[in-house]
Amino acid sequence: MLLKKDEKFNPIDDVMFTKMAEDPRFCEEIIRVILGKPELCVVEVRPQDQVTNLKGRSVRLDVLCRLADGTLVNVEVQKYSDEDHEKRVRYYGSLLTAEHTPKGSSFTDVVNVCVIYIAKFDIFLDGRSVYHVDRIVRETGKVVYNGMEEVYVNAEARDGTEVAELMQVFTEGPVYNDKFPVTSGLKKLYRDGDDEMIYTLSDKLREEGRDKERARIVLNMLESGISAEQIVKLTGIDQSTVAAIKNNLQVQQ
Repeated sequence: MLLKKDEKFNPIDDVMFTKMAEDPRFCEEIIRVILGKPELCVVEVRPQDQVTNLKGRSVRLDVLCRLADGTLVNVEVQKYSDEDHEKRVRYYGSLLTAEHTPKGSSFTDVVNVCVIYIAKFDIFLDGRSVYHVDRIVRETGKVVYNGMEEVYVNAEARDGTEVAELMQVFTEGPVYNDKFPVTSGLKKLYRDGDDEMIYTLSDKLREEGRDKERARIVLNMLESGISAEQIVKLTGIDQSTVAAIKNNLQVQQ
């Protein structure tokens, strides 16, 4: 059965976002709007970029972009509010910093990283469309910068800002906006494209939903102290899937 377009085919959905992020123009358009920097230039995009940590948890990013000045921008979309989002952003930024800073380089040359976290809910509950989280000297209130930037977007906000208008395109059915021609054009293409394209995306979304649900069940059971062997017996999920989740070999949120 085909998924309802109004429910699933929007840029806030992982598969739709990943498909749109294959186009550097889309990434450039949304990053310019969210960061308020109309002059920035995206020179490279890597949708679903895998960042491997041999000693700990690996992650798969929704999209990693490199700007003309060398800054790495990771854009994530998140529909669910069932995890520690700030720690996730911190972890993603630290992995990118470690992976993309050359061995033997000076600390002055440590790569600049920005994580843009687009959530379909208000993480900080203050009704704003954008939250910039800065490092601040407690004693003086002075903002200091170490090359790491965190920007959280509340896709529910309708506060009249340009970001809120962009998020309306991201989340609301057949809504388009001429201010964002690339985002609107790609959204229309993938929402209203030929039947074969729609069915392909639909299948990917369904499979993605099943994978996420399995991962969530296994993680909850593991955190409750249930062994991997018991989980296999109780859920019918194959042993290799349970082992992969348990060992955090590959994470796709």
